[in-house]
Formats: sequence, structure tokens, C-alpha cells
Amino acid sequence: MALIKTLQFLLILFLSAQSFAQDEEIKRSDFPNHFFFGTSTSSYQIEGGFVEDGRGKSNWDVFSHIPGKIKDNDTGDVADDHYHRFTEDIELMSSMAMNAYRFSISWTRILPKGRFGDVNRRGIIFYNKIIDNLLLKGIEPFVTIHHHDLPDELDKRYGSWMSSQMQEDFVYFAKICFEEFGDRVKHWITINEPNLVTLMAYIRGVYPPAHCSPPFGNCSAGNSDIEPLIVMHNMLLAHAKAVFLYRTHFQKKQGGSIGITAVGHMYEPLTNHEFDIEAVDRALIFNFAWVYDPIVYGDYPKEMREVFGSQLPSFSKTEKSIIKGSLDYICVNHYTTLYTKDCLHSPCSNGGDRPIKGFLDTTGYRDSVSIGDPTGVDRFFVVPRGLEKIINYIRQRYPNNPIVVTENGYSMPPSDGKTLEDIINDTKRVNFHKNYLASLVRAMRNGADVRGYFVWSLMDNFEWIDGFTTRFGLWYVDFQTLERHPKLSAHWFASFLGGNLHQLTKSSSIIDKKKNTFHSLTYD
Repeated sequence: MALIKTLQFLLILFLSAQSFAQDEEIKRSDFPNHFFFGTSTSSYQIEGGFVEDGRGKSNWDVFSHIPGKIKDNDTGDVADDHYHRFTEDIELMSSMAMNAYRFSISWTRILPKGRFGDVNRRGIIFYNKIIDNLLLKGIEPFVTIHHHDLPDELDKRYGSWMSSQMQEDFVYFAKICFEEFGDRVKHWITINEPNLVTLMAYIRGVYPPAHCSPPFGNCSAGNSDIEPLIVMHNMLLAHAKAVFLYRTHFQKKQGGSIGITAVGHMYEPLTNHEFDIEAVDRALIFNFAWVYDPIVYGDYPKEMREVFGSQLPSFSKTEKSIIKGSLDYICVNHYTTLYTKDCLHSPCSNGGDRPIKGFLDTTGYRDSVSIGDPTGVDRFFVVPRGLEKIINYIRQRYPNNPIVVTENGYSMPPSDGKTLEDIINDTKRVNFHKNYLASLVRAMRNGADVRGYFVWSLMDNFEWIDGFTTRFGLWYVDFQTLERHPKLSAHWFASFLGGNLHQLTKSSSIIDKKKNTFHSLTYD
């Protein structure tokens, strides 16, 4: 066994060396004709219009207005002003020949007070316009029903996801979405990243409602050991009940499909010790399988049952029958790969992305050398092989399920984006997508049934607690004028997909008004 573990570790070292090889060439013909290439956004991050046309107050509206919660005290009040510029933004997608677009519905734009108030028809009209305009351009809508933002009313009434009442509210919201949009929307995602919500909102306490406890954080309320288990349980049951509703009353007539998406980091052992190698499996189980084991198999992973015992909520017999198999495809948001260090057999520091209770720690560095190039997000590193590995993991743990990569993207380190020209000429983002797509092709050639790849993000936007300081977009947004300009990566995708971006942007240059200097773009 020790020899096998050592060989596995040597193989990982070999693969690590390959990540520093030349950028890989990739062609559209490497993917099936029906493959979805799209961009991803979410409502709060791009829409703005936060008090317009009957929209209610969301948890993120409240949280972002608390001084010090968001970098530079930014808010999503205006964001990219997509609420007024959505037709322009759909043209941006079309110019790159994207054939799909993943976006989310603002809960408070449809139900300002959840099920405790009226349906806002003006919100429904807005999303009908988006869907209709997408279809006119030949762009398939992938709709996320809930992407972090929820009615503040539900937080105040019963603590939102801490209460089982939230399941009823979510299903009510989903039902309206199916009724109003399901005749044209054929691809649904119920909830975005429940595993990230538990981590950021109920373990670290840096997302609303800002619940945490030591050693994870110092919040005014919360229990980082118990609350994440409750929140995840309610989210999974809300998902399952919404899928049951869809399949019972809508799917046959509307002909759509439905799933959920989770963050899927990949992990590699910090050392060749068997405990660190075993910690890789534990990291995947306590993060990714925490979401997908119940949805595919009807219960939490046995490893979690063994650790948490009665603290981990149980599914009733009826709930198991509803949740098991409650998906048509597996969706994964993949950004990085991290090293794992075992914490069961040796002490660990309090930090990292580790699961609850500290059974492992994660880091991006071994002997002061990073696992891949750093990016603009702490603990996100460029490790293209990680996408192939997480896809292979999904294929092996959950066989016979189609897979969609619903987010993958790059933000440059602040040191690389000091000037406007640096931001626009984003060669590192181009290389990022080339190499990650090549990694995805390898997984597909190895048998993975991958149906789509979505870039995070269409354009620079409000990146949650980072505000507007972190830029993932293919399109540069001037947050003073709200003008959109193509980055080199937008040109690359247009070339890769056979788009006609030059018809939309007759000049590939923009003016830096602050310096009154002219920046010209170059690209292949």
C-alpha cells in the first residue's frame, strides 16, 4: 500500500511539472457540434436597478450597505446596469458566437417579500425580455433560480436557510419560474454553490447573514460546527422538492432538464505521506460529495455520518425517495486546485478551505512554491490539470450522469493589472482558457460526458465581498461610465467560436480618459 501511495505521489509531481509546459492549442472541432459554450453571470452581480419596478430588498442589499463588509464599500445598487443594458449585453455574447448564457433570477424582483407578498409582474416581464432576446440570437438560456441573493424578508421572519420553512419558500419561487419561463427555458439550475454558501455565510461569516464562531471567525451570532449542516440540509431538500415539482407538473410538457451546481475544487497531497494522500479523498467528500451524494444516492457520505453522528441531519424515508436521483446533469464550478494536509493525525493551523471540524488543511504552496500561478483571488491558482481531474472524479463517483462546467474563469493579480492596457490585453486569461479547455478535452476523450463550458464571467462585475476590485470578465467594464469594451480574451473566444466581434466593435481600441492616452489592442 505504501508503494502504491508513493507512486501516486510521484505521478502528481510529474503532472505538476507538466503545468509549466507551453500553452496548449485548442480548436472548436475538439468539441461536439452540439456542445454549449457560454458565459455565466448572476443577478445581484450585474443587474443593478435595486429599487426599480417593484424589486424588494435582498440580503445582499442589506449586507453590502454595512460599512466595511465589502471592499471599498462597494454595493450592487448599480453594478453593470444590466437591468437597462441587457440587449447590449446579449449582443456582446452573440458577437463572440456564444450559444448559451447562464444567468440567475433575482428572487426579490419576482417575489419582493417571498411568499408573504404579491408576485411582481414587472420582474417577470424583465426576464421574459431577456429570454426572448437570447432565443432570437440563437443563445440557449441556462437559468439559475437562486444564486446567493434572497429576500431580506425571509431572513427577518425565520432566518432563511436556517429554517425548514425556507424549503417551502424556495419551491414557491421555483414554481413561478417554471410557470412563467419554462416554455422557453430548457435548462434549469436550482441553487448555486450550496457548499460555498455554507462556508462563507455560516462557517467564516463573511457573506450574509454573517454567522460564525471561533476558531473560524468572530461573529455576533452563529455556530460554525452545527449551522452549516442545517443550512446544507435545507438547501438540498429545497432543491429536491423543486425538482419533484418540476418533474411532476412541468418537465414532460416543457421538455427541459434540471440540476444543481456546486463548487468543485480539486486537491492534491501536500506530501507523499499516506495520511495527506487520504486527505485528498476526504477533502472531496466533505466538500463536493456533501452536495452530490444525497442527490445521486439519497444520503450523505458514510464518512460524514461517521464523523458527525447525530449532528448531521437525517433524511426521512419520504425525503430520501424525493432527493435520490433529483438531477438530470451534474454541474460544477471549478476554479482551482489546492494541496491537502491531514489534520486527523497531526496538528493544523486554523485556516484554509478545510471542511468543518478541521480534519484537513489546504494550501496553495509547497516549500514556498505555489501549485500554479497566483490569480487575483486569494487561494485561486492556475492549475489546468485540475479540471480534468475533477471531471474524472465526478465521472467515477457518479457514473452515467452528463456534466456541465457552469463556471471557470480567471482574474489577474493586482500586480499584473496596474494599467488599463494591462487589463485589456489579458493574455494570461486567454492562456488560462486555452489550457483549461485542453484539460477538459482530455477528460472527454477519457469518457466523460461533458455537455457544456461556461466562462465566468461575461463582463467585469460586483464580485461579492471583493466588490469591483476583482475582474473576471471577458469584457472590461468602466464602472464610472458603464461602457463595455472587449478584452483580448473576448477576441480570442470570438475567433475560437467563429464569431464576428469586429462587426460590433468596429475599433478594437479604447481611450483611457483619465490619462487621455490611446491604447491599441493586439491579438492573433
